[in-house]
Amino acid sequence: MYTELNSILNTTPDSFTQGEFVLLSDRESDASFLIHHFLSLYLRARCKVCFLGLVQSFNHYSAISQRLGVSLAQAKEKGQLVFLEGQKESLSVLIPQETDTGSPAMDFLRDPAVGLKSLYEFVRSAVSSSGIGEGEADGAEEWGPPVLLVDDLSVLLSLGLSAGAVMDFSHYCRAIVCSLLQGNVVMLVRCDGEGEEDEGDDEGSERLMKGLTHQCSLTLHVQGLPTGYCRDIHGQVEVCWRRRQGDGQCTQKKLFQYKVHDKGASFFAPGTSSAVL
Repeated sequence: MYTELNSILNTTPDSFTQGEFVLLSDRESDASFLIHHFLSLYLRARCKVCFLGLVQSFNHYSAISQRLGVSLAQAKEKGQLVFLEGQKESLSVLIPQETDTGSPAMDFLRDPAVGLKSLYEFVRSAVSSSGIGEGEADGAEEWGPPVLLVDDLSVLLSLGLSAGAVMDFSHYCRAIVCSLLQGNVVMLVRCDGEGEEDEGDDEGSERLMKGLTHQCSLTLHVQGLPTGYCRDIHGQVEVCWRRRQGDGQCTQKKLFQYKVHDKGASFFAPGTSSAVL
């Protein structure tokens, strides 16, 4: 996890807001480093984590987490982490083998019209379970509030699902994880192109992004620098807090620039990087 980002968000493994829906997004940039931050944060906080890795393999996430000081293999073995490897499970469904028919969670690949009920059932089962590791029934470990991470939700659009179906899935996940179990949800969505609209595409990532923005309490939007490539500044991230006040909503925004390192990331106010001072 990135201590500077924890400071910005006023969060630590020992103290974080429960019942929060965090939306990560990017445009012409890559916000994947934020997924790794939240994954390591919640594992260090001893939360029960359900991670839908729809983009990369388990080994990819494990290698990066190892550099951040967290072992996904150990977390998985202890029952703290439930990981769905989307690429592997998709192949099992699309190219079935006699001994492996794939996870029921990916049944929507056979017919996108059926929606994401099976994937939701996978999430519900993972976050509702006790989190007891195999062979630990005697002195079973107890985990903190459940957390759902999704990397990335936009992939579901590429697999033939509508933005409406994906938003319904996120709504039901938020209802059980955030509202019922007082856990947290973190989802990544990628925005296409430069504009704010996908002309003629009501079912695109822009509609999904806007729909999820209305549901979340915290957004982190990553984008490239307006001035172009810089070796010492990799981009900027806009942090937006949304809190209900009375009958309305209070919104607070802050802009930071960042640089990703091999074992972390630095965040700083625009124009304060050592590269420009």
